[in-house]
Formats: sequence, C-alpha cells, structure tokens
Amino acid sequence: MATAHVNPTRMELTRLKKKLVVARRGHKLLKDKRDELMRQFLELVRQNKTLREEVEKGILEANKKFVLARAVTTDEVLNVALMAPKQEVYLEIGSRNVMSVDIPVFHYKTKTPDANDIYSYGFAFTSSDLDDSVKYLSDILPDMLKLAEIEKSCQLLAAEIEKTRRRVNALEHVMIPQMEESIKFIVMKLDENERSSQVRLMKVKDMMLEQAHHYSEHDHVYGDVM
Repeated sequence: MATAHVNPTRMELTRLKKKLVVARRGHKLLKDKRDELMRQFLELVRQNKTLREEVEKGILEANKKFVLARAVTTDEVLNVALMAPKQEVYLEIGSRNVMSVDIPVFHYKTKTPDANDIYSYGFAFTSSDLDDSVKYLSDILPDMLKLAEIEKSCQLLAAEIEKTRRRVNALEHVMIPQMEESIKFIVMKLDENERSSQVRLMKVKDMMLEQAHHYSEHDHVYGDVM
C-alpha cells in the first residue's frame, strides 16, 4: 500500500499537498503538450502522404522513360553518358524546435544555377527518353528531400508522443492517486489522534472534577466534625 511508509504528521501533509498541486499542474501541461504534438504529427502525416504519392509517381515516370531509353541505346552509350555528371547538389541540415523536439530542416543548393547542367552528356547520341528520365528525377529531388525531412520528423515526434503519453499515464494513474491516498491516510490519522486526545482530555477533566468533588466532600465532613 502506498501509505505504508508515510509519516502521518502535519508537516508531511503540507508537503504532500504542495507536491500534489505541482503534479496536477504538470499533468495538465503534459496533456497539453501531448495534444499539440499529436496535432503537429497528424499534419506532418498528411503532408507525408501527399509527398510520397508525388515522389512515387515521379520515380515511376522516370523509370519508364529510362527503360525506353535503354531499349534504343546501348549500355556502353548510357554508361558513358551518365559517367561524369556536371551538376552537384549540396545539402545543408538545420533544425527547428517543435514542443521541445528538434526536427530536421533540409536545405539544398546546386553547384551551378544553369538548369541544363543536369544533363551530363551531349544530345547527339542519346534519346529524348533519357532526357525525360533525367528531368523527372531532377524535378522530384526537392520533394524527395522534403519527404525525407518529414518522415524523420514524424519518427522523432512519434517517439516524443510516446514518451509524453507514458509520463501522463504515470501521473494520472500512479503518482497522483498515491499522493491523494497518502493525504487521505494522513488526514484520517490526524483526525483519529485528535479524537483520542480529546477523549483523554475529557477523561482527565472528569478525573480532576471527581477528585475535586471528593476533596469538597472531605472538607465538608471535616468541618461538621469540628
């Protein structure tokens, strides 16, 4: 039982009452945090679903065009065409704080601003399908990076939601009920002690009155004898 190790004193009662107030306030704040995390998480999940559909569609189209390009171009020509890319992508990783959770933010920039630098080959010996495949992949790169950012954010928020949920449950179902039970136990013990003290005082008073009454009778009898 939670009250087995509780010292039933007024000082302990005051300490537990203050602790209970803090626990209830913390419980409310954690519930608010959990609800806000859930809202942010669900918003990211919706964005993730939309982006994933777009990315998968773009990759599918790029693969289709690449298959067509391979059908009309030899492997040697394709390998030479894609061997030395002209364009480069630099990724910068930052972060932003969402309810005490640092989620990643990706920023990217290319080596050159020229959009045609995505093609690392000349157009004389390659097919237009290869051009389309490269263009599809280039166009979906921002969405792919955003998708990676959102999916990692979802993982981090889900972990924080689970941690916060466990804390809320621990306060709601364990700590707060134990403190309430301990306070109830101490109040009961203090009331019991107070009643016992009142009973003892009443008995002492009765004994004193009885003793005083005997003295009074003794004095009265002694006075008659004199």
